[in-house]
Amino acid sequence: MSTDYQQYSIENQAVAIAAYAELHRLRIVRTYRDEGESGLKIENRTGLTELINDVQTGHADFGHLLIFDVSRWGRFQDVDESAHYEFICRRAGIKVAYCAEQFDNDGGLLSSIVKNIKRVMAAEFSRELSVKVLAGALRLANRGFKMGAPAPYGLERRLVDDKCRAKGVLHSGERKSLTTDRVKLGPGSRDQVAVVKWIFDEYLRCKSQARIARELNRRGVHTNRGSRWRSSSIGVILHNEAYIGNFIYNRCTEKLGAKRTRNPRELWVRSDDSIEPIIKCDTFLRVKKAMEERQVCISEEEMLVRLRKVLMKKGKLNASIIDESSGLPSLTSYLNHFGTLRNIYRLIGYTGNQGRLNKLAEHRQWVNFHIENAYRLRDAFEGAGRNAKLDLSIECLRIDNAVNICFRVAKWRKYGREPIRWLLSSRVRWPKGWVVALRMGENNEAVLDYLLLPSASLSFKSRVFRFSEDTRAVHKIERFQTFEALSRSLIKRVCERTSKAKQTERGRTV
Repeated sequence: MSTDYQQYSIENQAVAIAAYAELHRLRIVRTYRDEGESGLKIENRTGLTELINDVQTGHADFGHLLIFDVSRWGRFQDVDESAHYEFICRRAGIKVAYCAEQFDNDGGLLSSIVKNIKRVMAAEFSRELSVKVLAGALRLANRGFKMGAPAPYGLERRLVDDKCRAKGVLHSGERKSLTTDRVKLGPGSRDQVAVVKWIFDEYLRCKSQARIARELNRRGVHTNRGSRWRSSSIGVILHNEAYIGNFIYNRCTEKLGAKRTRNPRELWVRSDDSIEPIIKCDTFLRVKKAMEERQVCISEEEMLVRLRKVLMKKGKLNASIIDESSGLPSLTSYLNHFGTLRNIYRLIGYTGNQGRLNKLAEHRQWVNFHIENAYRLRDAFEGAGRNAKLDLSIECLRIDNAVNICFRVAKWRKYGREPIRWLLSSRVRWPKGWVVALRMGENNEAVLDYLLLPSASLSFKSRVFRFSEDTRAVHKIERFQTFEALSRSLIKRVCERTSKAKQTERGRTV
């Protein structure tokens, strides 16, 4: 069920399935459900994913699978996908029955034809609905109403009725309850409005986006999502016309789960002066002009020539100097053109930071080595019949959409006469689960051992966790001489945990 407003609610489907089971003298032993999830893709369909995993791993303790109708597999745009999932169940010896359909799913010619027609109809329904929803959204956006997505930083979503009379403020995660209500944007809290004004003022004082982001992070100011500021986050604010009262919609398209693409300007929907402005139009235009002047469009050869001039002037180079020097492209542009900082410095003959770059390269080698361990553990879990997905963006392995295992390198540190410590760092919040650490030996030149610790025991500031050999037991950190030994122990724990969870769930199922 993709929304809470459909006539085919979970309860209505359950009643029809229960009636079918009673009529055919079947006993329902387990229920798989996906509430409030889109049927376009299997991602986030935890119920369907669990069903397929149980069938493929031999954990299915039933002989019949009762489904409301053919479209409940999903409204996949590739109609063969739902047929594939049904085939998996039938191959395992499970009879698939559709409780609300007017045919018997016996594998005959008639049922095969009807099922294919139903699958095409399900996909076509999504396409037609997408066109209708977009048309309605464009019409409402043209009147200045907010369509989905969270409010930009410094703005808030305000609920209004069909007469545009204010009804309240929608906070994060809340949505309107009446179809006749609408949502408009307006200035948010005073603190956030002040931050937005400060960002525009600082940029006009020739502060770079990266420097503004660092200052906000230093002051402990977070984005709407509670995360740290980045240079790109500042750029989004500086480009957003919502702060001068203009609402723009349909810049991008992401129809039916397809890849997100940018629309041409003629397809954009603009509603000027539909939001109470918090930035003066003159200030916004000055910032826009400054951003255009700071944008450097030069050849790669000229990029290196200008970088050499900055080196001669400053006497050294680093990421901050490159980002803050006027007349230079951003560090991101240099990296996109030339790869790593090491390669950029090599091209201009700079060796001042060679020692640091060598250390960074060595650390990246150990990180890559540990990622290979993550792939090995993923394969081991899949061999044990578990669904394992590795997210390289946060270096985290997710098992059965329930258990998180993060991979980090614990770096060796020695400060004066203090005992040796190891550091674990993360760019994002530690997800609940386990952390597998590759612990480095003296001077970070070789692997010492492998550590396993629950993320709940981590206590740190600035997302950095420090521990010594003396405090290892206090933090419940277990040591393994080899990664294979750690893998066997971890797989056993996860399997025991998920088995107990399934046993508990079966006990609650009627």
